[in-house]
Amino acid sequence: MKAEDKRPVVKLSCAAPAAEFTQITLSHGSGGTQMRQLLQQYVFECLNNDWLQKQEDAAILQVEGPFAFSTDTFVVSPLFFPGGDIGDLAVNGTINDLAVSGALPQYLSLAFILEEGFSSASFLRILQSIRRCCAAAGAAIVTGDTKVLERGKGDGIFINTSGIGRLRVGVQLGVSFLKDNDCLLVSGPLARHGIAVMSRRKGIGFETSIQSDTQPLHEICGMLSDALGTDLHLMRDATRGGVGTILHEITSQSRFSAEIEESALPVEQEVAGACEMLGLDPLFVANEGVFVAAVAAHKATEALALLRSHRFGQQAALIGRLRSDLRAPVVLNSTIGGRRVLPPMRGELLPRIC
Repeated sequence: MKAEDKRPVVKLSCAAPAAEFTQITLSHGSGGTQMRQLLQQYVFECLNNDWLQKQEDAAILQVEGPFAFSTDTFVVSPLFFPGGDIGDLAVNGTINDLAVSGALPQYLSLAFILEEGFSSASFLRILQSIRRCCAAAGAAIVTGDTKVLERGKGDGIFINTSGIGRLRVGVQLGVSFLKDNDCLLVSGPLARHGIAVMSRRKGIGFETSIQSDTQPLHEICGMLSDALGTDLHLMRDATRGGVGTILHEITSQSRFSAEIEESALPVEQEVAGACEMLGLDPLFVANEGVFVAAVAAHKATEALALLRSHRFGQQAALIGRLRSDLRAPVVLNSTIGGRRVLPPMRGELLPRIC
């Protein structure tokens, strides 16, 4: 049964403001005239809606319960990368946290920490990305905050987003619902976001056509939830640490192990080549538009077909299953016929990736 869709209407376009300043200054965070100018000409104009126009200390919302609530902070270097930017990550990241929890995203908060000297043109570009992502998800920025750090004490811009979404009727997701022999599916190819960011990082950059997979997952998650009902047991967003880290999270929080087939992992050839060059395992490289789902074994074929019918799930794959009779948390059956324990990621594999 679908949740009733009463989400806010989001403005689709915003014009560039008159160029009265080219860089963020400390006075833009002081609470005075220049801060008001920044908010009015950039933030409120670009993200225009009834809540922001009231300019109150808090947004008054009508939320029919139960609902999901999530928050995240986004740092990435570089800020702009093939296929997206930090604005995409901030909105899609929180949208997706709500989506894999079985919720329909409705309202977001948005907080900026800007560094003195940050380009106003870059700030506008990020705001435009945020606006586009909100429109695509049918969610609205309803409250926020802006702070400015002294030059050298930040890295251009950091963003925090929090989100509220109404839970879909009948959704029951979580490790407590997992069962022996549940099938594990991934909704798309591994490691695209991490490799896209690395391809533009100073000192490591390399030529590639790989684009980040930053995209909203509310539609595809909702479609899977509506079709499978209680036969869908869990969904997790595979961001930092990638699919491999999600598998270790699932097994550490449950009484099951995960058995994975290396030959089934959807890794694009160019991504695989880049990972080999950089000495990375694509299982532990970040995605921003891929999730892991655990479904009842008798629904696996249906679930896979459903994922592949969506534009964001065309490369979805059934990669393994949960088992109660294995001693190691995650076991990988290799393409050459061997079997090995897949250890968890240790240390910092890819700094400042999302």
